[in-house]
Parts: sequence; structure tokens; C-alpha cells
Amino acid sequence: MLFHRQRRRVLIAGVVTVATAALGIGLSTQFAGAQTTLRGAADEIGKDIGVAVSYDQLMNNAQYRNIVATEFNSLTAENAMKWDATEPSDGNYTFTQADAIVDFAEDNGQTVHGHTFVWHQQTPQWVQNLSGTAMRAAMVDHINTVANRYEGRVDSWDVVNEVVSDSNGAMRDSFWLRAMGEGYITTAFQTARAADPNADLYINDYSIEADNAKSDRIYTIAQGLVSQGLLDGVGFQSHLILGQVPSTMEANLQRFVDLGLKVRITELDIRIGMPADSSELARQAQDYERVVSICAELADCTGVTVWGLRDGDSWVPGVFPGEGAPLLFNDDFSKKPAYNSVLNALGDGTTEPPTSDPVTTTSPPPPGDGCTATLSVQSPWNTGATYAATVKADRALTGWTVTWTWPGSERISNAWSIQGNLTGATVTGSNVGYNGTLAAGQSTTFGFNITKANGSTASVPTVTCTPA
Repeated sequence: MLFHRQRRRVLIAGVVTVATAALGIGLSTQFAGAQTTLRGAADEIGKDIGVAVSYDQLMNNAQYRNIVATEFNSLTAENAMKWDATEPSDGNYTFTQADAIVDFAEDNGQTVHGHTFVWHQQTPQWVQNLSGTAMRAAMVDHINTVANRYEGRVDSWDVVNEVVSDSNGAMRDSFWLRAMGEGYITTAFQTARAADPNADLYINDYSIEADNAKSDRIYTIAQGLVSQGLLDGVGFQSHLILGQVPSTMEANLQRFVDLGLKVRITELDIRIGMPADSSELARQAQDYERVVSICAELADCTGVTVWGLRDGDSWVPGVFPGEGAPLLFNDDFSKKPAYNSVLNALGDGTTEPPTSDPVTTTSPPPPGDGCTATLSVQSPWNTGATYAATVKADRALTGWTVTWTWPGSERISNAWSIQGNLTGATVTGSNVGYNGTLAAGQSTTFGFNITKANGSTASVPTVTCTPA
């Protein structure tokens, strides 16, 4: 039986641990108690808003430390808890960097999401060279040692990371799989559960935001771990490309929740082809708002962690040449449009106004037998816009279909909470699994982004709604 553990975040005033003081990191007194920060907004709705932190920046950059402390209520060590950082040679453990990050989090009333025990990268060669039996022993010892050290201090762990390949949902052909078979995943979770029974245990991977072959394989693995009481949550890394938030993301997260699991956006960034212009940054802000809104509106989504503080801190340019600007802050620590959209998604309502005034016109619904639907433009930009839509039931419904025709160049580029033939001039869409059943008088919503001719006005067509 799975149970939801209570988050252990506490606010500690006026205390600096000896270890932290020795490293020159004082306790921030600028806690985000008001909803003018990401942290304040997230605290209000009971979510984590996290950031992956660099040990070197945390030690050496006071402005970096202050923003990490005031804007975020959860930390993940970007590298300091990985195997190569904690056990570079057999039995030679070193926790200087990880300890400093955990100390900082505790001093600033933040939770810690641990990353990661078992991964095919950043694992020392001495581990990779072991035989199956010896590798299993090394893995068990490593998980026990690290988890025991941080028991009661790290709230959740990515136990295994990126175990599924990018093609057809096959298992990743890693040294773990070759030496130990698929059972290495179960062994890792069994060991972690015994080592820290109160920590939430996650399986973490990328490109599983959509309902696809890779996420299907993660779902199958999750089912097996849930049946053994070993899994608490699924981490969706969400290293996304501008304009490519999957239309099935919300429904896909929901199916994991339906297994009794928590879900978490663990490594969010949204990369842009460089140089990024103002239109692309506005579109990035919309994408960030969409992803964070999914988590904010889903009760069993524990939170969102952005993978780095400033654009210059990101791993993206080193792996994807010509791409970058993926995070919420510029290199000078100024806030990007994406910061304001995340704040808005967390429910603050004090974001800066958009560069162009939102269109609020709503199409008048035609007379309907069973349901009506309306569209409104929320956030337009030069070459696109974000729309919100509402379907209202006039009587009890088990499903609905909406249709409209674009009068001009508008075309849907991605959508959420709706499915069907969406990309042409004539749109025919229907409910997804979780928003079709409505009582009389009840409403549900869906949304989408469009592309349009540069500078043209986003139109608001009349929508026909038909009960299923």
C-alpha cells in the first residue's frame, strides 16, 4: 500500500549550522512569505518550486545564493550527489559538496530532492568494470551508504535514472542491464526503501511527457514496482524544445497518478535556437506557463524543478550547439518573461503585463442541445497566441465534441485536454479521458496554442458543441 508522506520543509529562523558557517553560507533572512516570489506562490498552493544548484556557484556567488534561497523552496544537487561525486573510487566516499547543499537547504527551510543513485552516466569506470555479482554488491553498498547518510534530510530520491532507451520503448542497453539484467531496477528500489523508509522513491526519465512508447515502458515498470510497494512517484525531466509541449502531457501524467503515484517535473528547461528574439522568449514563457499549470492543477503533482538558475548555468549549449536560453533568469540574474509566466501559473496574479494586450473577446455560443463551448484569446504575440476554451454541459454528458473553422491563417500547433483533428482549417476535437463526464451545469476547459501570420489579429471563431 502506497501512502503520501508529509513534506518535511520547515522554516528555521536565525540559525546557521557550523558546517554551513564554515563555508561562508549564512542563513537567508529573506524568506518568500509573500506571493511576490516563486517560492511564496508555490508555498500558497502546497507545491515545490525547485532549482538544480551548482556547488561552486552556491559557495562562491552571493547573488546566486540569495536568489536560490528566496525564490525556491526545494533544491536538487545538479551533480554533487551523483556516484562520481560521492564515491569516485571503491569505498572512498566524499560528501563535502552534497553536505553543503543539504545544509544550505535546511538553513533556508527548503526540501531536497536527491539525484541520483543509479544512472548509466557519471558512474565511475571502476563500477562499470565489475561483474554482475560484484556490481550488485557495489550498488547496494552505495545506495545504503548515501541514503543512510541523508535519512530524514533528503525528502525524495531519483532511485534509477534514464533506464529506457529512446527507440520503441526498449530497455536502455546500459552496463547495468548487461551485467545484472532488468532486475537491477527492483534491487535498487528494494535497497533504497530499506535504507530510508520515509523518503519518496522516484523513477526518472526524459521524453516521457507524452503518451508514447517510452512512457508506456515506464508505465509498465511503474506498475511492477507499485505492486511491490517500492515506488512512490515518477519524475518527468521535461527537457523541452520551444513550442513542443506535448498535447498529451496532462493526460499522460494523470494515468500515472491513477496508479496511486505522485508525479514531479524534475528537470525543466525549454531551449531555443540562438540568438533568441523577443517573440521566441514570449513563446517560451507560454510553454513554461503551460507545463507549470499542469502541475499546479494536478493534486498529486508534488512540484516543478527547473534545471539550473541562469541561462549561462545550463547544460544545454554544451550538448545542443546553437541552442540555449532555456531557464528563468538571464546571466545578470534579471528575470526573463518565463519567470513571470511561472509565477502566474503558480497562482500569484502579479505578473508583469504582456508585450501586447491580451484579446478578451469571447465567441458567442450558438444554441445547442446538450452543451455549449466558447473560445477566448489569452496571450497573443506576433506569430501566435494561446487560447482558453470552456465547455459547459446543459444536461448530464458522458462526452462532447467541438468544431469550428478558422477564418484566416490560424492553425493549432499544440493543445491540451482535447484530442482529434486539430491542425487543419476546420477543427474537430473531443474530450480526453478525464474531462468528458459532466453533470448538468458543470463546465470543463481545454486550451491550445496557434500559429498565425505575423502581426495578424488572432480571431475568435464560433464553436459548435455536440454531446457524444
